[in-house]
Amino acid sequence: MLDNYSISKPTISFHQHSKLSKVDEVLKMLEHGKNIALVSDAGTPGVSDPGGILVEAVLKAFGNKVSIIPIPGVSAVTTLASIAGVSMDKFLFMGFPPHKKGRETFFKEIASQKNPVVIYESVHRIKKALDQIDKVVPERQLIVGRELTKQFETIYRGTAQDILQQLTDEQKKGEFVVIIDNK
Repeated sequence: MLDNYSISKPTISFHQHSKLSKVDEVLKMLEHGKNIALVSDAGTPGVSDPGGILVEAVLKAFGNKVSIIPIPGVSAVTTLASIAGVSMDKFLFMGFPPHKKGRETFFKEIASQKNPVVIYESVHRIKKALDQIDKVVPERQLIVGRELTKQFETIYRGTAQDILQQLTDEQKKGEFVVIIDNK
């Protein structure tokens, strides 16, 4: 993204597998009076994104001595909610389902909610997630967004089974946002 806009500044890669030494590196930069920007290539930093760990560490180390300024951008949650066609006045955002341990409990918790639930899911697990949603709430309507705000953006509507039938192998690429309606 930076190359696209000819921005040449030093960068530090920070992701879910980053070591805590990366946090220390950022803290040292701030101690030396540097300004930093937290940029995510996967949506809004800190929302189901490891950027939240970095912000938490900065606040713990510096408290009100540093300014953390949010710069609004695209959020997959609000993007899909804006065209959901269901009441999104109150909803629960649950992020990504666990990969293994706790996954079944995660989906059972969705079934118990009185408001719509929003989750993220990766291309590698979208079919499995839809299967699990079908097991716990087969009658509920879903709105699924794939590759939101990108060239191959696709919106699917229907039950989990309906959407599973619509997805082709090629359409199982990209990141997914799923709204499970409460009705």
